[in-house]
Amino acid sequence: MLDRRTLVCASPIIALAAASGAMATTQDKSDSNKTFVRRFFTEVWSTGNLDLRDEFLAPDYRGHISGSAAAIDREGWAGWFRGFRSAFPDASFTVDDIIGEGELVAARLTMRGTHLGTLNGIPPTERSVVVSGMSIERIVEGRIVEGWNENDALGMLAQLGVFPPPAA
Repeated sequence: MLDRRTLVCASPIIALAAASGAMATTQDKSDSNKTFVRRFFTEVWSTGNLDLRDEFLAPDYRGHISGSAAAIDREGWAGWFRGFRSAFPDASFTVDDIIGEGELVAARLTMRGTHLGTLNGIPPTERSVVVSGMSIERIVEGRIVEGWNENDALGMLAQLGVFPPPAA
């Protein structure tokens, strides 16, 4: 049997063990979410496989794209994605850095592709581009419920020859 003194001395150890278990669970979740986001860019963005959309995006998904006033839903995302892949059918994405904290995963990305289709009214230039970007995804119950995306659109337009590059 345990006496009161044993329980008092053991309580910090029990609390520390419980806290480290909770930290491990949070870290495991962050690692799992980072792997999930990396798969999203590898299996969907780099291949153009729209059939996987529902595996990655929750039904109530909300996406925030730089330059757009309103958030898009999952159907809006699919339309936007089709337009992007039509303009850059060979696009591939590299996840350069990825950081996860709880539900949020931030990825620094590089997209490489050839402009072979119309992009926002810009006819195909057949030029290759390398574009950097950032994406933050919020993951709940194994799917992305919200995302924020920024990319170097000005740099891409300069590479396409649509906008003059900055003076040196």
